[in-house]
Parts: sequence; C-alpha cells; structure tokens
Amino acid sequence: MAKEATKNILLRLDPELAERLQAIAQVEGRSVSDVAREAIAALVEQRRTDRRFSKLLEENLVRHEETLRRLRQDD
Repeated sequence: MAKEATKNILLRLDPELAERLQAIAQVEGRSVSDVAREAIAALVEQRRTDRRFSKLLEENLVRHEETLRRLRQDD
C-alpha cells in the first residue's frame, strides 16, 4: 500500500504553549507533529458534531450562495 500524502502547514504558537506541547510529546515519547496532528484531528471531529458550528457553517453557505447568485446575474 502506498503511503498517504501529507501537507505541510506552518503553525505559529506562543512560546508557552509550544513548550507545553513539546513537554507532552517528550513524556509520551512522540514527536510534536504527532501530538499536534492528534489534537487537530480531535478538534475537527468534535466540530463535526457541534450544533453551534453546524449553524455557523449553514449561515456561511447561505451567504456564499447569495454572493454567487449576485455575481452570476451580470452574465
């Protein structure tokens, strides 16, 4: 099986948070990247079931649909 492609992302953290993240990684014997990936995946999964986030997503979709409709009216 081929290795799944990844995307590099530059993440800026304040020094205190970066130190805490590094400490967690060291204690668990893992890389900082691995711990950050796990945390981000958990956040994304949590948002998928968050009603408040779903409402914001719906509102944004409606706003973008209206913008697209206005842009197409000039065609």
